[in-house]
Amino acid sequence: MTPATPPAPPHDAPGWWVPGTLVLRLMLVAVLAVALSGALSAWLVTRASGQEAVRRVVAQQTDEVEVVARLLASKIEQSQKVLRTVAAGITPAMLESPSTLEWILQQGLPAVQFFDAMQVARDNGELRINLRAGRLEKAADLDPAERDALRRTLVDGKPLVSELIAARTSGARVMFTMPLHREDGTVLGVVAGVLRLQSQGLLPPSMTLPAREDSRLIVFTRDGTILSHSDPTRILGQVRDEPGLAPVYAQWQSQAQPVVGRGATHVQPDHIVSMAGMPLPQWIVARVSHSQALLEPLQGAQREAWWLAAASMLLCMLLVAAIMAFMAQPLAQLTHSARRMLRPDARSSDPPQDLVWPRAGGEVGELVRVFEGLVRQGRQQQLNQSTLGGQFQAILDNASVGIVISRHGMLDVVGRQASVMLGYAAGELQGRPASTLHATEADYARLGERVQAEFSAHGTFDGDVCFIRKDGTPVWARVQGRGVRPGEMDGGTVWILEDITAAREAQVQLAWEQTHDALTQLYNRAAFDERLGLLLAERSARPRVLDAQGQELHGHGVVLFMDLDHFTVVNDIAGHDAGDDVLRHVARLLESQVRQIGWAARLGGDEFAVVLPGCALARGQAVAEQLRASVQAWEPSYQGRSFTLGVSIGLVVLDASLQDVPSVLYAADMACYDAKRAGRNRVETRHANQATASGRMALGPV
Repeated sequence: MTPATPPAPPHDAPGWWVPGTLVLRLMLVAVLAVALSGALSAWLVTRASGQEAVRRVVAQQTDEVEVVARLLASKIEQSQKVLRTVAAGITPAMLESPSTLEWILQQGLPAVQFFDAMQVARDNGELRINLRAGRLEKAADLDPAERDALRRTLVDGKPLVSELIAARTSGARVMFTMPLHREDGTVLGVVAGVLRLQSQGLLPPSMTLPAREDSRLIVFTRDGTILSHSDPTRILGQVRDEPGLAPVYAQWQSQAQPVVGRGATHVQPDHIVSMAGMPLPQWIVARVSHSQALLEPLQGAQREAWWLAAASMLLCMLLVAAIMAFMAQPLAQLTHSARRMLRPDARSSDPPQDLVWPRAGGEVGELVRVFEGLVRQGRQQQLNQSTLGGQFQAILDNASVGIVISRHGMLDVVGRQASVMLGYAAGELQGRPASTLHATEADYARLGERVQAEFSAHGTFDGDVCFIRKDGTPVWARVQGRGVRPGEMDGGTVWILEDITAAREAQVQLAWEQTHDALTQLYNRAAFDERLGLLLAERSARPRVLDAQGQELHGHGVVLFMDLDHFTVVNDIAGHDAGDDVLRHVARLLESQVRQIGWAARLGGDEFAVVLPGCALARGQAVAEQLRASVQAWEPSYQGRSFTLGVSIGLVVLDASLQDVPSVLYAADMACYDAKRAGRNRVETRHANQATASGRMALGPV
């Protein structure tokens, strides 16, 4: 004996173990949770700060336009008060003396200097004074719009602030009128003061200063004419051409709202528009700001905050991942050792001797102790199995019969004699499915049902089974099966196989010749009668299942009686060998097309029959037509001459009125005769709904 080799020293444990997939998924979940919470918090803060900034801008702009509107309204009131002072200093006698009136307006009343122009007219509309920039001008030089304002004041007897009077920007002006009354309250005349639009008393250019690129202060009339603008070139332009303000003005105009002093703000995607009105002159003050420009400082701060938040989240994610990876090191080391335990080296099937188990407490420590115990048990069991395996292998190699052990449909053990019997090399069948030894899955399933029934009844199996060799040839074996644990199949089954192919082939050859036609290899007339009789007997014994309309749920089945057309021509011209070849070809054609749904037989001569059990009438007619077309499409050639064949087919349904084979054949033969009489090469169908007392069908097509 050779001395035992000392175990190799354990490998040094690596400094870092890669965590398993579970820990990696938990780390990913934790990292995603940190990222999601951080991103959600940053988004909520950013959104709240943006909303608060917009709210403050809205409140500030609303207050601003209200203040400007009140300021302009106070200027209008101040202008009216000044004009009222001038009107109080004009007496009826002055209207009769133009020179006195001129002196009073130029020298006697300082309030006159407030206005850029003054006019005084009598109650009959006669213009007594037209004073402009301190100089008298002719009455004919008075603007028609100014004359109209004087006339309306004389008619209404009320003060008036005219609409914008403008021929060009520099000449734009507003007229204030004040009626002059007699002691009895009647209108004596009218005095009017004119202020230029850009004057200090009305809308000075300084009102829109300081100009900002991100905001515009605009004063405009109810009809949309701009009176004051940060851009002087836009004065007397239209509001409908102002970006941001145009849609708000259009909406306000469509709603026909009155001009009020209360401010209102409209937030648009690109602009923030605030408006407040002056009811007396019907003017509107608007502040139009670019929202992006206003919020740019805030957005810059938000971007910086996002970067800081992203850096913080990244740091937190790395920290969380590092902590979890560190905490998972014992579990990762345990996983590594467990995997090595399941992968023995090539020289031995024993578990590795150099497994390194982590020293940890808690659940990991419990798992370590469990794995150490499993390793000790595995080594002891491996030693026992090695002894038993040697003994068992000797039995398999020297047994005179085939031995197979299967478990759950798999071939666990295949003896040498069984491998030779089935045509496989030693060990080639090991671990393969048991269905490998059968021609089809259906054959394997039927054998399984048979074995299950035998084990349920007797606890064992004993019978003849046909297997398929590796080269595809069949082999018959006497098979005896026993459970590894008596009476149970779940623990595995031991099969003893004895080759009986030679004896079986002798029996089968004799039985086959008695039931098949030697020329076509189909069933002969005797086998046809027997099989059809069994089918009819089985149908009569089976209870009928009807649907709601009283029809059988299962198909009746059909029988096809087939007679080749023009077959005698082939025999007479090409000879009987050609005729035999035609019959063989037609037989192969029938068998290939009905193998899955029924069976075919040769009744004699050129007559064939096909039985389709459980087939509905429509399906049977389709199969019959397919067979007829296949025969017609085949054009055999013998002795240099081509022949055209056809087939007349009679179809009969196997309903309850047909109880015996002669009745079925008679009905099918009559249907085939109808097909011949109707011109040949066609399908005729008959039912048994007019059967005679003897069970024969009445003649005549359906």
